[in-house]
This record gives sequence, C-alpha cells and structure tokens, in this order.
Amino acid sequence: MKYVHFPSRSKRVLEWGGKCRGLAALAGAGLPVPPWFGLAPEAFTDCIGDAALKDLRISRDTAQIEAALAQLKLTPSIARELNSALDELCPNGEYVAVRSSAVDEDSAQYSFAGQLESFLFVHPTEVALKIVEVWRSAFNERVLAYRREHRLEPLPPPPAIIVQRMLDPEVAGVAFGADPVSGRRGVSVVSAVHGLGTILVSGESDADTFLVDREGHILDRRIAEKHFAHRFNPESATRTLTLRVPAGSARVPALVDDQIREIARMVRLAGRHFGRPQDIEWAVERDRIWLLQSRPITSIKGLNDPDAVLNIWDNSNIAESYGGTTTPLTFSFARRAYEEVYRQFCRLMRVPREALEANDHVFRSMLGYIQGRVYYNLLNWHRVLALLPGFKVNRRFMEQMMGVREGLPDVLLDSLKTQGARERFRDGWRLALTTCGLVLNHFTLPARIRNFQRRLNRALQTPNPPIEDARPDEIAAHYHSLEGQLLSRWDAPIVNDFFAMIFYGFLRRLTRRWCADESGALPNDLLCGEGGIISAEPARRLGALAAVAARHPGLVQQLTGGDRFGIEQEIRKLPLIETGCREYLRLFGDRCIDELKLESATLNEDPLPFYRSLGQFARRLSCQSNPEPPFSQTGARAEAEARVHQALRRHPIRRGVLRWVLRHARERIRNRENLRFERTRVFGRVRQLFLALGKQFHERGLIQSERDIFFLEVKEVLGYINGTVTSVNLKALALIRRAEFERHEKLPPPSERFETRGMVHHGNVFQMAAPRIAAPQEEERTGMGCSPGFVSGPVRIVRDPRTASLDAGEILVAERTDPGWILVFPSAAGLIVERGSMLSHSAIVARELGIPAVVSIPGLTQWLKDGDWVEMDGSTGQVNRVIPAT
Repeated sequence: MKYVHFPSRSKRVLEWGGKCRGLAALAGAGLPVPPWFGLAPEAFTDCIGDAALKDLRISRDTAQIEAALAQLKLTPSIARELNSALDELCPNGEYVAVRSSAVDEDSAQYSFAGQLESFLFVHPTEVALKIVEVWRSAFNERVLAYRREHRLEPLPPPPAIIVQRMLDPEVAGVAFGADPVSGRRGVSVVSAVHGLGTILVSGESDADTFLVDREGHILDRRIAEKHFAHRFNPESATRTLTLRVPAGSARVPALVDDQIREIARMVRLAGRHFGRPQDIEWAVERDRIWLLQSRPITSIKGLNDPDAVLNIWDNSNIAESYGGTTTPLTFSFARRAYEEVYRQFCRLMRVPREALEANDHVFRSMLGYIQGRVYYNLLNWHRVLALLPGFKVNRRFMEQMMGVREGLPDVLLDSLKTQGARERFRDGWRLALTTCGLVLNHFTLPARIRNFQRRLNRALQTPNPPIEDARPDEIAAHYHSLEGQLLSRWDAPIVNDFFAMIFYGFLRRLTRRWCADESGALPNDLLCGEGGIISAEPARRLGALAAVAARHPGLVQQLTGGDRFGIEQEIRKLPLIETGCREYLRLFGDRCIDELKLESATLNEDPLPFYRSLGQFARRLSCQSNPEPPFSQTGARAEAEARVHQALRRHPIRRGVLRWVLRHARERIRNRENLRFERTRVFGRVRQLFLALGKQFHERGLIQSERDIFFLEVKEVLGYINGTVTSVNLKALALIRRAEFERHEKLPPPSERFETRGMVHHGNVFQMAAPRIAAPQEEERTGMGCSPGFVSGPVRIVRDPRTASLDAGEILVAERTDPGWILVFPSAAGLIVERGSMLSHSAIVARELGIPAVVSIPGLTQWLKDGDWVEMDGSTGQVNRVIPAT
C-alpha cells in the first residue's frame, strides 16, 4: 500500500509524528497496544488537489483556510486502500478511534494537547469522513494561535492519521513516569476513573490518584468522589454517554493495588525505552491493561527534583575574597587550594586516612561556581567538621570555634545520632590524641610559622630564567614547584587560623561570663591597637607619603587628575616621593582590588589607583593646618583593659587566665592577617605565571587575546602543555566562557544564601525563598561591632574604591571589602560593611588603624543611600539613620 501502513510491516510510521512513533515504540518494547494502522501525511496533499493546496499556502486568515479546505475528501484510490486496511483491522465491524499524529504534536518541546480533533467509537463506514475532519482541525484557529504563541511556522504540515481498534474499558486514565507538578523523578503518578478517560479531559469527574515509588510501593492514595463516568452507548450521537456512578461505588478505588503497580511499571518501562519520563494514556478492558498513547512530559523539563541531593550555598564570608563575577581560571585555582587546605587541616586534626579517602569528593567540592560567582558548599563544610574528633559530642562548641553561623543541618545531624558505645569510645580516644597534638602545635607554632616563611621566600625567589623569558614547559614546571612547596604545605596558616578562632572564641566567652559583657563589645576593644599588622602598613606608608606630597601643589594636581605618564614625570622631580612610591610598589604591588582573583590588575601592572589615593589623601591633608596622618589610638584598648582589671580585681586566677587567652588571641589574629599577606604574594606569583602563558598562547594563535587565558581552567592550560587536555581548541573554549562570563556580569546576582536540589545548574533558582527587605521606615539596624568608636556623619556608598573619593567626615559604606580597599580606608571617618565577620580583613585593619567599624548588616547598601546621615557605634554594632542637627 502507498498511503496506509501497519506498524508491524513498515517503519515509515516512525516518521509520522509523535503519536505514531510512540505507539510503534511501545509495541516494540513489548507493551500491550491495541492494533492500529496509520495514514500517511501525503494522503492529505493528494486529496486536496494542487489548486486548493496553493490557496491554502497563501491563506492568511481562518476564513480563507476554511474555503481552501471546503471540498476536501478522499480520492478513490486512497479510499480503496483505507477500506482494505479496515477490513483487516476490523473484520467483524469493530469500532475504531481516529486521531491525528502531527509532526510537532506530542514532541519533547510541544504537546498540542487538545488542539486537533479525535473521534472515538467510529464505525468503519464513517472513518473516511472522520479523517477529513481531523485534517481540517489541523488548520483551525486554536492550532494557528498555539503555533504563533510558540513561534512556529504559521501554517502547519498536514498530520498523519491513526486508526486504532477501540476499547470499551471498565477503568481508564493517565499515568506519569514522574510527578509533573513537583518534578519528582522517583515517583510515578497514576490517575484513574471509571469508564472512558474522556471524563478526565472534560473535567466532569475527579480521578483517583496514586503515587508509586521505583520499588513499587504505593506512597500515597487520594481517592476522589467519582460521581460520573463516560460509557459506550451505540444509540448516542457521539456513541458515549455520561452515567451517574452508583453511590456505593463513588468512593471505591477504581484500581486494585496490583493494577496500580503494573501501570506504574509500564510507565517507567516506557520512560526507559524513550529515554525520558512519559505521560501515557491507558485503559483496562476485561482485566487487561492496554496502553493507548505515550508522549514526553514537557512540564518537568525545567524543574529540579525535590527528592534529589540538597546543597546549601553561601558566599557571605568568601565574598570578601571573591566578590562579584570570577573567571574560570581563578575558580579552578581557588577550588584546588581549598581542597588542599581542608584536607591538610583534617590530617593535622588526626582524622583517619580511610575517612579522608571516603570523603575525597567532599574535599573536591568545598566551593561552587554559580553564575560566575564563588560560593561555599555549606553542607560539605559541615561534613568536614563532622569528621573532626569530638565533633559529635561537642558539635555546638566546635561550630562556634570554626565560625559556622548556622547549626548542623538536620540531613546530616540525623546521620550522627546513632552512635554506639564503641564508636563513642573510639571518637573520645581520637579526641584525646588530637588534643595532645593541638597542645604540641600550640607550642611549636612560632617555629612552624618561621619555617613556612622561609619556605615561602625560597619558593618565591626570582626564577632562573625569569618568567618573562621562560618556555611554557618551564613555566608549568615552576607552577608545579609552587604547588609542591606551598599549596600542598600550607600548614602554618591553617594551624594559626584554627588557634585564632579558638582563642577569640574563648575570649568572647570569658568576657561575657566573667566581665558581664552582654553587648559583646569588650573583646573588640581589647584587640584594637595591637600593632605589627602588615595589612595596616600600606595605609601608614600612604599617609606618610601624602604628608610630604601635600607640600607640593603641582604634584597633588597631577596625582588627582593627570595620566600615569604625567604623574610619573612629576614624581621624578621629587626623589623622596619617587623612592617612597617605588618602595611601596615593591612591597605591596601585588595588592589590588579583588587581589585573590588572578584576572585582577595589580598595582605593579597599573599603579594609577595608588597614585589617585595618594593624591586625594594629600589634597585633604593640604587643607589642614597640621598635615599629619589621622592615625591615633582612641584609648578604647586602655579603657577595656581597665574594665577587665576592675571586674577581676578579686579573682587573680581568672585575671591570669583571661590575660593568657587575650595575649594569644592578639598574637594569633595578628599572625592571621600577616599570613594572609603571604597568601597575596603567592597569588601574585601565580598571576605572573599565567599572564606569561597568556602571552605565549596568544603569540602562537591558541587564544584570541592574552587575557583569554583567564577563561580557561588551570588543568586545561597545563594539560595543553603536558598533553593531558581533552580538547585542544582553546580559542573556541575561551570565547564561549568569556561570552558566558559577560552574560553573568549583566544578570542580577544570586542571593547571598540559597538552596539547590539535584543538578545544580538545572531547574534551580539561585535566590532565597523569602529575602528580607527592610521596611522604608526602618531607621535602625544592628550589625557586628568590630572596631570601637562613635561617629556621626554622612555616608558614601562605594562600589569601586579605585574611583572613590571621600570628603572629610564621610563614613564609607560598602557591600564588602578586601585588602585592596586599604587605599581608601584612611579617608573614611568610619566603616560600615554589609558582609564580614570579627576576623575579616576589614575588621582587623579597622581596629589597627583606629577607624570605628561595623560589619555584617544584611541589605545595608539597599537601606542607605549617598548622603544619608547616620550615627554608628563601632563597639555595639548599632547604626541609626538620623536627621543631622543644623
């Protein structure tokens, strides 16, 4: 036959739209499908005729289309083929169903559900007429509007026609291989009604709904009041009739459990066969289950699975180091560094080797990369904490020491509850060993830091040959040497940071308990003015240089408004300034905004931000009668020490303990900041290495520009050199990544904290469920006071410190800061930061410089605007928006 094909004899039906393909595939998978045949789409073209077909193709409205289809009927040859096929399908005059199978219909993208006509209980003598009606329905206004809405071609291709043996079912319904509402892939949904399934489509009756898991367990039963059913009635014009279900049967489940499980099994089998969850129609006739149709579930394509693995993402702390968008090169380097640091920390804490190996995937996923931004994977952070000896019995204390804001999530806490006596003994023994190790590390820490600094200085010596002259393989070897000497032996900073958190946590606890410090401000006052913190040194040197520059108006004018060439020409006229600037850049040239991002331009590459800050500082000092840098201690430290002495004057043992804790807290926090500067030096060297590789890759035509190196990952760059990369088209890869990076820069940033399920980058919205929005009338906010002092003045919101210029008395307000902001700190009367903690860079440096500071005020930069007058207390963390006194 030319036009009519049975699926068992011809594969042509597979080309005729989603329904034909679905039925043929179901039968091919061994699932029960009522017999059927298909009529090819070409039958429509041959039946309409050339003239009417031409009119149809140029038609622009429904009336023209109807006119073109008015004389449509089957040709004699097609009618003969159809009748022959009907004699074979319905030898005893059985009724059939006549349905469409359009190319776009029931596809993975578009369902066209209910748009084309279908006819049930069609007598063989009426099939030809119903086929024509189905053809006409393919061009009705509903279909055309649907196509316009989905931006498809205006005129649809003609559909194939399915003619299928009709069932007279006792029960019918639909089933989904996944929950189409929630997106749960591990649950099948079976819906059932009495009689024909058409009553579901018409909405005349609710259906029983059953949820079945992958093991065949019925998880939920929702039995509906099924008052009506569609039944076959040969006397009716449509051959169906709506009948009332007997009252005693309305609440009786339409299916028994075995049938529910079998239908769920069938829909899962169909999903496996098609490679995606299916929406099937089924019917039960004489206790046999038949499948009538199968199509993909289109509604879940963009949904994540709520049963899939939970991840919690947070960048409230890491944004100080990696704020905004970050390039793939930086992320891949940082992810590897965090993996090594956490792994080394656990080794120092005596975590068994087998536990480390079992959690290898956890260490490799401490960080996530969400729309170009770096986030902590908080659950993996907790999983690492849970490995530590004693954590199960001292969970709250260790979370506090490690600076974890949120408690252990229930999903992990439940896994730790079942702990037997033997496990508790083993954990206690490991805790005792770790405690001994900590005591030893405490006493050996100064020597460990000295050894680390010697090793670091040795690793960062000027290489031979210089990086600029080295071959790519030599640069790669230098990078691997850095990894071996430093990145995998970052012991001193790890141990020092741990003790900084321990001693700071004890200091807060002791001052609260022994000195009645309910506000929590006393530890901050005790820690200010310690001295010896290298991160404050840039501001001190800048102040000293500004004091000299202020005496030279021509230089100040160039520094604040000239270009780099003019500035450096003017500087050369003043040897004292020239020497000071050269020494500053030698010591702190690797410092910059976002200094831990490898793509950031350092002061060595572009010293203009340094010159601008120097000029603005000098201009302010030149307006003062005594141009001296404004760094002086407020006496807060002495007052805090006197308060402690007064509170503990009758408790000499407590006083001695608190002094011991305070001394070590000061020392460890100072070392913490100084060792972070050493980290800056390491990142500066790594930046040099990859910039050199970027030049060489660009020279060889491997990437479009030198800086495209930042859109590759570390393993890709090094893998290209050593032969382990899996794609050598680095230019195309970098271009794709750069385009994605630029798109992410324009998007609204994800929330500071959010959850994902399953595949992180599919079906998840990277926003909090209910973000907090400050009411317009809210005039008071409380953050974390971290540097004492009371200031009243206007605020200046700074987004980019490279272009910021603060007037005298202004309070600097920022979403976050990093060490590169040190150039603008000296100009600020106070500092308020949306993010941060007591041990963040901004808190430590503000205490050292004597600048009152408050951190951790969510929504700060949305609450305040430039010029708002605030009163801030750096001890209590209180910030009030006020009307200034006139």
